[in-house]
Amino acid sequence: MHKTFTGLLILLGLGLGSPAWAQSTAPSFEVPLPFSNTPTTIAAYSFHYSTPDDFYLQTLRDRYGLEAVAATESTTLGKVKALSLWVHNRLVHDGRIASTKTDPMEILDDALVGKSVQCIEFGRVMAAVLTAMGMPARPLFLKAADADKRGSAGGHVLTEVWLEEFQKWAVVDSQWDVLPTLNGAPISAVELQHALANKTAGLTGETSTDAKIKYYYRWLQPYLYYFDTPLDNRYGVRTGNGSLMLMPIGAKKLTMFHRTTKLSGMRYTTSTAVFYPNPLETHQAQEHLNSID
Repeated sequence: MHKTFTGLLILLGLGLGSPAWAQSTAPSFEVPLPFSNTPTTIAAYSFHYSTPDDFYLQTLRDRYGLEAVAATESTTLGKVKALSLWVHNRLVHDGRIASTKTDPMEILDDALVGKSVQCIEFGRVMAAVLTAMGMPARPLFLKAADADKRGSAGGHVLTEVWLEEFQKWAVVDSQWDVLPTLNGAPISAVELQHALANKTAGLTGETSTDAKIKYYYRWLQPYLYYFDTPLDNRYGVRTGNGSLMLMPIGAKKLTMFHRTTKLSGMRYTTSTAVFYPNPLETHQAQEHLNSID
């Protein structure tokens, strides 16, 4: 089923109102946020990802014909765009209705019978679809500087994917069907925050729909402050519930969301090197440690 998202629909669905930003002593989202980027030779936290040959991802790939979705694309970015459009058209967004499902295939099955989802389901399904196609991915939870004080509209969820061809993480938002790029290259969420704050020339985005890129960036920018993602992104197995949050230097640790939701199991870092490791190297290191045990 085909659909498009207008800016008005998203505003209404997410309840975005007049924001009250963080205290002046904290970094402002309107300038490039400060993070540590000191290289690290060991992983401070263990990230876990499934491989495409895992039974769950094989089933997802076969059940929904994902190989055929990307078959006509010859480039990595082309495949990501095709898969983003597929997820965008499979799921229907309604910010007022929270899904009770967290499993990507269950979310897709519910969509077949007309159930709507929020942004978090787009992020989860997109991450599973990309991982099934050989690109390790994770849902990325964005939170505004004052997300703990807002009663609603404190954040957004999209997806980051590791692109081996570019040796970097790249952000993609299948709810809006937008793949941000800078001078034609994919960028991470942190790089997007810096580019928006600096008004960097060459910042644009890829989309296969009528998404308005400039409007999307204006809407998204306040949420690019806190970034968190699950440490365990495997499928079809019992996973841990810990997450890692990347926070700007000088910012407070965010421990609550929307006033009442406690962020349990959250770890914190100000280092982009810790938050953005090569997942293939991490997986290989973990396999090596397991073999020693």
